[in-house]
Amino acid sequence: MQLMNKLDHLDLDGRLLRLLVIVHEEGSVTRAAERLGVTQSAVSHMLDKLRVIVGDPLFVKSGRSVVATAQAGELAGRARLLLDQLQEFGNKSHFNPAELRRTLTIAANDLQRDLLLPALFARLRESAPGLRLRVIPSNIPDPDMLRADRCQLAISPRPPDGVDILQRRLFDDRYVVFFDQAVRSAPGSLDDYLAADHITVVYEPQRNLDIDDLLAERGIKRRFAVSVAGFAGIRPFLSGSNYLATLPRRLGASQLAGFAQAATPFECPAMPMYAIWHKRYQHDPLMRWLLDSLYEITARVEKETL
Repeated sequence: MQLMNKLDHLDLDGRLLRLLVIVHEEGSVTRAAERLGVTQSAVSHMLDKLRVIVGDPLFVKSGRSVVATAQAGELAGRARLLLDQLQEFGNKSHFNPAELRRTLTIAANDLQRDLLLPALFARLRESAPGLRLRVIPSNIPDPDMLRADRCQLAISPRPPDGVDILQRRLFDDRYVVFFDQAVRSAPGSLDDYLAADHITVVYEPQRNLDIDDLLAERGIKRRFAVSVAGFAGIRPFLSGSNYLATLPRRLGASQLAGFAQAATPFECPAMPMYAIWHKRYQHDPLMRWLLDSLYEITARVEKETL
């Protein structure tokens, strides 16, 4: 006998699909509730409803986290596609930033995060006061983070490969040598540069900066005293020391403001910076608006940091 309160596929809606995707991404009911801006009990209630519809537990407890069942993993991928189609369906009629009530996720490491995103978000909020921004580390971006919609936009000097991954060059930066002028002078030669101790960034898991790989390939061997996981960790070690740090020049406008800069005692290529997004957003008006705003902010930053 069919139960009166049994649910079917017609009870599915965008909120339940989004819930499935976010719980799958977060691996935690608590974090999913925080991201959605609802209570844990509300998330649990919606999950119970979804379990009845699909006939699967979807998530099981594992310590303090939850682990997706095999069916939940498959359904989360299909849910992302359905959410993309729903978004496209709604965007076809009109696009009005003032009506936006959503969270935009951008992946960026600390250089591009501090250089571009505060000004970009201020620009976006002028037209879209209901827009929320979530910033996650890009590290070395891979296509899956865009394909799975873990972020809608990535900003990185290393765009991942993929026929479905789109990119546009934002600006070029050059490498300079940062040092604390209260402690030491600029390296006067390559020998002076190589005689110093150096600080650098190594991203997890063990991924060097392009400049460090380039110098190693050229046989330019430096003595690294410190490596940190991001640019924000450079300042405490550089301050008051005689170390050198060979990094992108625009860090002098943010994390390394106040430190002296010198030209590198060798030729090296520029460091590019790209905006990167998935092909699914190629004709999305929100993405066009976001990119247009980003290009406007980038042009302003370039003038200010020349």
